[in-house]
Amino acid sequence: MRYLTLLGLILIVSSANAQDFGELKKLNDAEKRLIEFKDSDEMLGLKIKQLAIINQSRKKYKAAPVKLDILASRVANKQCKEAAEGEFRGHWNMRGEKPYHRYAFAGGTDHVTENAAATWIQGGTFDGKPETHAKLMADLHGEFMAEKKPQDGHKQTIIQKDHNYVGIGAFMTSTHFRYYEEFIDRYAEIGAVPQRVKVNQEFTVSIKPNNGLYLFYGAAYYEKVPKPMTQSAVNKKSSYPDYTDSVPVKYAPWDIAKFRDANGTYNIPWSFDKKGLYYIQLLVDKKDPSSLTSFNTDGKTIVSGIVVIVE
Repeated sequence: MRYLTLLGLILIVSSANAQDFGELKKLNDAEKRLIEFKDSDEMLGLKIKQLAIINQSRKKYKAAPVKLDILASRVANKQCKEAAEGEFRGHWNMRGEKPYHRYAFAGGTDHVTENAAATWIQGGTFDGKPETHAKLMADLHGEFMAEKKPQDGHKQTIIQKDHNYVGIGAFMTSTHFRYYEEFIDRYAEIGAVPQRVKVNQEFTVSIKPNNGLYLFYGAAYYEKVPKPMTQSAVNKKSSYPDYTDSVPVKYAPWDIAKFRDANGTYNIPWSFDKKGLYYIQLLVDKKDPSSLTSFNTDGKTIVSGIVVIVE
């Protein structure tokens, strides 16, 4: 008998054209981060087919296609392997890390939103064949899309119109299979960011939004540095928050506009006076917000998922 559990969160999505195997193989060979979780050519081919399924789901809801992201796929592969072998499920790992932690610690700086699924067998084993991987990935994605309101968080994540990339992860043991979708919102070039700084150490985030976009708002959310969790504790959690209630630094539209240079790049200073983890979100809009005197962030796109640990 097979048992299925689905866990997820709502988020935001955008456009891109389909990619062929040759293009993705070059990207896969060139990416050196998380090299131990690199997809084989065979698995890359399976993911291209799964990408087509994801984009067909998006097309039904008038959302533009997403491209496959290599780094996000490796982040997803790592989570899948750890979850299948450790027999846990959901959005945390046993180091206590949430999706945006894992993506940032791997070197990602864009905004990420995750769908997670787990299936396993009692009284039998998976055969490990490529076609079994393909069927399980398609079936689990189909479970996401079959959700009905108000319990349709995975579906809403898939069809949101601001996402323009996706990482796909899969891993199978003899009795457990894990499948993850990591949707990415990439609308800016973000410079190198230190992952660790000292208390009150100032650093700068350089970000250049895509043509036609302006930075609208910036916020740093504080949380404690993740701590190890037991398998049982991980399995008790469901959806994850993409923010916290503690926001020690904020940049309003009229403040953030001051950091824009003649080339459209924003060089934004940050420093934090307390040890912990800070999750920096930067939002963009199509209109120059510098003359605003009031604002709200509804309808704006989050383009960063920067994580900095203050020691």
